[in-house]
Amino acid sequence: MSFLLLPILYHPQSISFTAPNSPAGYIKCKASLPQKLPFIHSPKSTQFFPPKCFADAIRSKSINFFLSGSLALALSLAGVGIAEGKVGVNKPELLPKEFTTVIDVAGFLSDGQENRLAQEIAAIEKDTGFKLRVLAQNYPDTPGLAIKDFWKVDDRTIVFVADPTFGNILNFNVGASVDLDVPRSFWGRLVGKYGNMFYWKEKGEDASIEAAVMAIGNCLREPVGANNCSEVK
Repeated sequence: MSFLLLPILYHPQSISFTAPNSPAGYIKCKASLPQKLPFIHSPKSTQFFPPKCFADAIRSKSINFFLSGSLALALSLAGVGIAEGKVGVNKPELLPKEFTTVIDVAGFLSDGQENRLAQEIAAIEKDTGFKLRVLAQNYPDTPGLAIKDFWKVDDRTIVFVADPTFGNILNFNVGASVDLDVPRSFWGRLVGKYGNMFYWKEKGEDASIEAAVMAIGNCLREPVGANNCSEVK
């Protein structure tokens, strides 16, 4: 699955959008657009709609796209598709020879940090049953499609791609089972707090990655309910 990601458009008014391909057939939503927003075009429709409507409308079995920054980066199981026409990548040669839950092809993390993250990810999986996987990259230097089989990505998997290429460093592929327990708003708050350019440029890419992993662990360990994962901590 791939989407054409278009340049930022500006519209000064509030517009009603109809998002096709939703489970109910159509989802109507309103978007107030006082500022620049990335608009996305679905190849199955001639309509254009903003990220919120798009995220509400498109819900596949195993993937949800979380959009952030001035341009959107979408991780799919067919590779990593980037804005401005960049296509998916498949470089299995970038994968480590032995299984690991943390792959850093960008050099953001020290060996000690990788080990700590791997230990925390193992604890998250033991405590919650959900699988978190971390890939640090600088597009197009990425394993891309190869991570699907390497990690055996399924509905209980969160693939966290740390890539600062377009400003916001945090990008997530969230399995359908995770999506049932974790409110979608959590990912937006997480991206806004630890993924923004000001945060990672001041504290470092490694700090953003570590903070995001800890926040995900805290969220997944909370009892499922009306207010779970309401705070990023």
